[in-house]
Amino acid sequence: MKIICIGRNYPQHAAELGNEKPESPVIFIKPETAKLQRRFPFYIPHFSNEIHHEVEVLVKINRIGKYIEEKFANKYYQEIGLGIDFTARDLQQNLKEKGLPWEKAKAFDGSALIGSWYEKENFTDLNQLDFELVKNGSTVQEGNTSQMLWSIDALIAEVSRFFTLKIGDVIFTGTPAGVGPVVVNDVLEGYLGEEKAFKINIK
Repeated sequence: MKIICIGRNYPQHAAELGNEKPESPVIFIKPETAKLQRRFPFYIPHFSNEIHHEVEVLVKINRIGKYIEEKFANKYYQEIGLGIDFTARDLQQNLKEKGLPWEKAKAFDGSALIGSWYEKENFTDLNQLDFELVKNGSTVQEGNTSQMLWSIDALIAEVSRFFTLKIGDVIFTGTPAGVGPVVVNDVLEGYLGEEKAFKINIK
């Protein structure tokens, strides 16, 4: 299993971090050890003083594919979900300033929260799907997949040009504006449409 993440797929989020609109999807990978075990809290790592939440729609790949055409991409997944790409923003900023890779800030153990999975047929239109992140009872991030620069199917086609997709691989499709810090005792809840996809405590 590999976790493939897309950066800067929502224009407002790119703008809030001072990043330019990319000409093609920004792709990075988290290892399997980044997956946060179910029902475990998220522990703020010792090496960061600024962990940010980034809520994202997820796609689980259900067949092997390489060089997938966009028009056939819908055949390579049956389930979608919601998760969080936890990011050590202070560490990431330092790495970016030095022109270094982001893995320390993005791919550390437990940095990928994967919530419940849902059959894609449960949703009317995957290109018009609302989702939100609620922190301590207040909505802090909300988005709609129509805001993405590249749709789910377009992302699958692009990713498969570089990496063979295998059964069980997960694609994080990008985060909308509103990312921000988490602190000890925060409670985060994610909603995909009307479905409550996850609830997690910060320790």
